Amino acid sequence: MSRLPNFFLAGAPKAGTTSIYHYLDQHPGIFMSAIKEPHYFAEEIREENMDPATRRAIAGESRELRAYLAGEMREKRFGGIVPEWNDYVRLFANARRQTALGEASVCYLWSPTAPARIAEKLPQAKILLMLRNPVDRAYSQYLHGLSGGAIRWSFREHVNRNLRHASTQISVHYPFLEFGLYAEQLARYRERFNGNVWVGFYDDFKERPAQVLQEIFRFLGVAPAFTPAMEQRHLVMQTPRSWVVGWLRRSGLWRMAAEVTPPGLRPYFRRSLMREPGIQPMQSADRRYLVDYYREDVTALAAMTGRDLNAWLQPHSVMRAWQ
Repeated sequence: MSRLPNFFLAGAPKAGTTSIYHYLDQHPGIFMSAIKEPHYFAEEIREENMDPATRRAIAGESRELRAYLAGEMREKRFGGIVPEWNDYVRLFANARRQTALGEASVCYLWSPTAPARIAEKLPQAKILLMLRNPVDRAYSQYLHGLSGGAIRWSFREHVNRNLRHASTQISVHYPFLEFGLYAEQLARYRERFNGNVWVGFYDDFKERPAQVLQEIFRFLGVAPAFTPAMEQRHLVMQTPRSWVVGWLRRSGLWRMAAEVTPPGLRPYFRRSLMREPGIQPMQSADRRYLVDYYREDVTALAAMTGRDLNAWLQPHSVMRAWQ
C-alpha cells in the first residue's frame, strides 16, 4: 500500500523550491512525490476555478497526467493538478524505506484552504517554508511569465492589472502580488501546526545552500551530513528568440511539438529557439511602489519570525538571482 506524506514544501513561489525539491529527493532518507506541484490540498487550484486562457494553457496536461498516473511513475514530473485522493496517494507508491515522504506545491502557502485540509488528513505533518523578498519574488514571477509568452506587457502594467483584477479565478493576473503577503499565510500554518513549521529565507539559501539543507534535514529527522549534487540549475529562465516562439507557447502548439519530437533532439531545438537572457533590472519607481505596498506585511513578518527584514524595505535593492 502507498504511504502518505509527512512533510510539505509549501512555498513561496519563485523562492528556490524547485531546486530544494530536487536536492531533498537525492537524500536516501527522503522520498519526494512523483509530481511536483500536484496542488491536491489547495481547493482553489482546480480547472473549474481558472480563467479560459489558463485552462487552454494547461489543456494538454490532463491527458498526459492520466497516462503518467497509470504508469510506473519512475521519472519525476513537474506539474499536473491532482484533485482526487486515490490519484494523490499513488504519487507515493514508489516510496520504500525512506522515513521522510514529502510533497512540494508552492501555492499551499498562499492558499487559504490548504493548511486546514492538510491538518485534517495529516495533523502531524511538518511544513517547510522558504520566503523571498516579496518585491523580487513578484518580479521573478513576472519574468517567468514573460519568458513563457503568457505576458507581453511591462512589469508596472502587470502590477496594475493585478490591482485592477476583481476576479478570483486563477489567471496570469491572479494571484500575483498576493503570493508575497507572507505574514497572514505564515500565521495560518503556525495556528495549525505549531512548532512543526520551519521558516527559511531565500537569501540564506543562495549564500549557504549546504548549511540550509542541513537545517532542513535535521528538521525532517534524516541524516544531516548528506550533501546532494547541486551543480544542475533548475527552472532556468529563458526567453524566445523570436515572436513566433512566443506565439507557439501561448497557443499550446509548443507542447504538441515537444510531444512528437524525439527526446534526444529536444535540447537542440530548445537551444536554437530559446536563449537565457541577462538580468533585466527592475525600474526604481516600480521597486519603490512595491516596497510601500508590502511594507506593513514585511514589518509584521519580521516581528513574527524575529528576522531583521530591513533589507527588504530598501528602495534600491538589487535582484540577485533568476529563479
